[in-house]
Amino acid sequence: MLPHDLPKWKTVYDYFWKWRRAGTWEEINGRLRERVRVAAGRNALPTAAILDSQTVRTTHAGGPRGYDGGKKVKGRKRHLLVDTLGLVLKAFVHEADVRDPDAAPALVAWASLHLPTVRHLWVDMIYRGWFVEWVQDQLQRTVDVVKRPSRWRWYPPGVEPVALPAFTVLPRRWVVERTFGWLGLNRRLSKDYEGVPETSEAWIYLSMSRLLLRRFTGPTKPWRKKQAA
Repeated sequence: MLPHDLPKWKTVYDYFWKWRRAGTWEEINGRLRERVRVAAGRNALPTAAILDSQTVRTTHAGGPRGYDGGKKVKGRKRHLLVDTLGLVLKAFVHEADVRDPDAAPALVAWASLHLPTVRHLWVDMIYRGWFVEWVQDQLQRTVDVVKRPSRWRWYPPGVEPVALPAFTVLPRRWVVERTFGWLGLNRRLSKDYEGVPETSEAWIYLSMSRLLLRRFTGPTKPWRKKQAA
């Protein structure tokens, strides 16, 4: 189902597979991300990042998968480390039954090695505990755990309770949630159709590269001015 102006699908797939194994898609995403950050008035290399995961269903393609008891979904998790603009720094796809704190060290250790400028992290409450202590003690990074506001509040006698909103935008967390929304706009990422997680990671980098290219060829000027301001 490739457009007619592209080569035969076997040729395209061959290049996709070779570039996936060589890490070319990830490198393209990294180069474009640095250019977009500079165009937005930021440093090319980030100093802070946000960490979170998303559970998605898999298909009949097979491959590693698991059951996420919290989300009641059988499939895989897309673990993302993004900068404060929501641009992907590192993607890690794994079975859905692996707990977030158990999978997260792989991403943070990668950032410590390849992006030493990242000195601060924002994470969800599920990461609290030993993972936060490990990052602080072993990697000497600071971590902020973004807490959800309590939906329960005590009122003194005679004071009428105030209804609390069912949905609240969480500081910094909304950035990575928006990134997951960007990925969901790609039909190939609506579910996990791939046989191996490494291919899913390549599609994440490819879809983000497509988005970053639009910063240069699409309506980028208002976006750049807004971010720079």
